[in-house]
Amino acid sequence: RRSGQYTMNHDHSKKIPDGASFDRSGSQDSLDELSMDDYWKELENIHETRGNNHEERVALVVKEPDEGELEEEWLKEAGLSNLFGESSGDSLESMVFLSTLTRTQRAAVEKRVETVTQTMRKKNKQYQIPDVRDIFRQQNDSKGKVCDESEPSAVRTSENKNETHDGTKGPKFSLGTDEQKNLPEDMPSSDTDINLEISFAEQAANLKDSSVGKMYKGGGGDTLLPNFRLPKDKTGTTKIGDLAPQDMKKVYSLALIELTALYDILGTEFKQQKAVKIKTKDSGLFGVPLSLLLEQDQKRVPGTKIPLIFQKLIAQIEETTLETEGLLRIPGVATRVKGLCQELEAKFYEGTFNWENVKQHDAASLLKLFIRELPQPLLTVEYLKAFQDVQNLPTRKQQLQALNLLVILLPEANRDTLKVLLEFLQRVIDHRDKNKMTLKNVAMVMAPNLFTFHGFGSKTIEQSEFVMAAGTANVMRFMIQYQKLLWTIPKFIVNQVRKQTESQKKEKKDKAMKKLLKKMAYDREKHEKQEKTPNDTDVPQGVIRVQAPHLSKVSMAIQLTEELKAGDIVARFLSQKSGNVQTLKREEVFLYEIGGNIGERCLDDDTYMKDLYQLNPNAEWVIKPRQS
Repeated sequence: RRSGQYTMNHDHSKKIPDGASFDRSGSQDSLDELSMDDYWKELENIHETRGNNHEERVALVVKEPDEGELEEEWLKEAGLSNLFGESSGDSLESMVFLSTLTRTQRAAVEKRVETVTQTMRKKNKQYQIPDVRDIFRQQNDSKGKVCDESEPSAVRTSENKNETHDGTKGPKFSLGTDEQKNLPEDMPSSDTDINLEISFAEQAANLKDSSVGKMYKGGGGDTLLPNFRLPKDKTGTTKIGDLAPQDMKKVYSLALIELTALYDILGTEFKQQKAVKIKTKDSGLFGVPLSLLLEQDQKRVPGTKIPLIFQKLIAQIEETTLETEGLLRIPGVATRVKGLCQELEAKFYEGTFNWENVKQHDAASLLKLFIRELPQPLLTVEYLKAFQDVQNLPTRKQQLQALNLLVILLPEANRDTLKVLLEFLQRVIDHRDKNKMTLKNVAMVMAPNLFTFHGFGSKTIEQSEFVMAAGTANVMRFMIQYQKLLWTIPKFIVNQVRKQTESQKKEKKDKAMKKLLKKMAYDREKHEKQEKTPNDTDVPQGVIRVQAPHLSKVSMAIQLTEELKAGDIVARFLSQKSGNVQTLKREEVFLYEIGGNIGERCLDDDTYMKDLYQLNPNAEWVIKPRQS
């Protein structure tokens, strides 16, 4: 049977783009035979459990979109739906947004707008459809003043093999980010440094013709994974969760456009799948949508971000010891797991379930069952295929960059649950000397649970299961190994958010000023006097005013020095104890950058304040507990 599976593999390998063939020899190169065995055994266990399942699951149908529908949906997701359709006149905000995009990001947007407009013309819609080139031309004329940085000249997006311009050249794009101006193109960067300052798609476009980009794919033992690291950023590393919701909305749009641009440059198709709504359970534990599960859990424990059953199963596995040999690999007894599953459904929320009866391997099987039984995959219907396709990208660095953007794109509940899962898997691997579960073994066992999604109903996933085996296991390894990097928001995206915020404020200010001038034309002098009134927070140059409403010392003027970090400021405040006792612990409070060119950002302790102040001189600085 197993050799048959590999043969199927072989047949499918021809269809995989970029020569990412996973035939038998290929899979042996990247992952040894033993661990592939783990993968197939896990798959057998899954099918066995499924066979015993008392309730036949409703298959989730993935809808094939009509022509142009996919692109229209994409533009909506990217927050650019007003570039087409009835509202296409009212696109000032989109113009501001477009002015902050890199060349490759714009090419990605342009390509999709082109498809949508062509489809609309075909369907002969009533309203007038703007030509994509007009949108960008108009945007260039009106926004030229906002940002006039130039980008590395080596970026040639016209070589993108997916470009669909009938020989006509699009407008010249001259927009980039400050960093691109300051960084010489041939700046040496070791293979293990992840550059977060320049757009990933721009880096890929630069690499495309140079041999540097031709890293080998495959992936041998645990030791062969490169030791990727983030170079220190003086203005602070931004993690998911550090930014305010209004900033995250912008981050989401930019990450979607960036990921699409990256896949375009690398010639990999990026398609968001769409699930047709199906009837799902509306209460219980297993087979309940994640958002619904959290809703019912938050009624019991306010502020819960991870399903309670998920947390409890992990705690149960850890309680015994993580040194048990074959942990996660050896399945629990199927009939017992089924019984426990039913008993948990009935008694978990009542608090009458007896956890002492649960053996460790059963708990591990229940954890995997929980993930598989979600009505929609943990990695979401929209992005599951994009996660799988990461294996087809040419270099490991690009695979990591794509995963980073995909994690940002996941809904919060999915992302938080995935994070807790990956952290747990890393703790299992930390005990590999005793439990014999290396990174490779854990990835092998977990990949089928996250990637072979039962619900799709269509045969496509089943058939390509064999082709995907080694590939998805490698993606799983990446997610576990580099999880700390994956939850970082790239600096170039944060900088684009800053630019957008600045431009939007300027637009609003200009509008308000025009109104004001009209209104006050008769009283110019009074208006000019008002303009000259000094700022009420009169703080001398090089000094910032820090507020700390939750602490005993509520405000302090801080002199900025080259070496002063955010953590030093927090420590200074906490050391100023007065009569009322300090109830907040050091690890609970952070310095926040609020306003100016960002909504709100929680600063990491190693942020150099002078550098950040230069980047955002109009911000307010507040020390407060981290928002849950």
